[in-house]
Amino acid sequence: MSEGPGPVGLDVLVGPGAPGRLTSDDVDGLLAHYTAGVPHARASRWVRANMVSTVDGAATGPDGRSGSVSSDVDKAVFGLLRGLADAVLVGAGTARSEGYGPAGRHRVLAARREAAGRRATAVVVQVTRSGRVETGRGMFEVPEAGLVVMPAGDAEALARAREAAGEDGVVLAGHVDDGGPDLARALDALAERGLRHVLCEGGPGLLADVAAADVLDELCLTTSPLLVASDAPRVTAGAAVGPHGLELAGLLHARSTLLARWLRRR
Repeated sequence: MSEGPGPVGLDVLVGPGAPGRLTSDDVDGLLAHYTAGVPHARASRWVRANMVSTVDGAATGPDGRSGSVSSDVDKAVFGLLRGLADAVLVGAGTARSEGYGPAGRHRVLAARREAAGRRATAVVVQVTRSGRVETGRGMFEVPEAGLVVMPAGDAEALARAREAAGEDGVVLAGHVDDGGPDLARALDALAERGLRHVLCEGGPGLLADVAAADVLDELCLTTSPLLVASDAPRVTAGAAVGPHGLELAGLLHARSTLLARWLRRR
């Protein structure tokens, strides 16, 4: 769903400066919008999810990938949210289907991160039960560019994960007999490594697990102006997780695309 080169205008309907106007290349304006209400990255843990959905609720297009229901403005926000995060949390199946590699450098935020003593890019953390993870595009070639979260208790799965990510690249949380991994423990372990602001990119099963573990603080949801009428999953798929109360903290509009920020009401 490409919309051509150049910045995209964004109407600020809810959030700082509303009503107002931004563009998709206004990094500081978007930062103000997406950091309002978020604690300082070094102070406490914050788990934000970022997902895209069609108007009729599909989280993927007919090809089974979220990219086919995305847009230029959605991708601009996607890059910004990655540029803010310490770690990107993704299901290993989604990483394989979407062709994940290491997180790329944001054109503005990477230099700011390095100046602040942070890694230039977020760490990509794949969540798996089987130990099978995406290894393409040099995912684990750069030290600590990629990690694996999995439950303990399956020696073969652990061996597969360590072969891909290395001994120090695997975070054990929960036990396979308990239906692991235990995401709350996993996030505690990531925080101990200095990875406190986590961006969950799904897929829908992982997001449902994150919500069920009661660790989700924020959901950024892009609604694309599309109807696909398929059996594609919603942005959450799995066991019932709530309901959890949410509060609308931000809403942007561009070319019939809506980009919402929902904060967990606790």
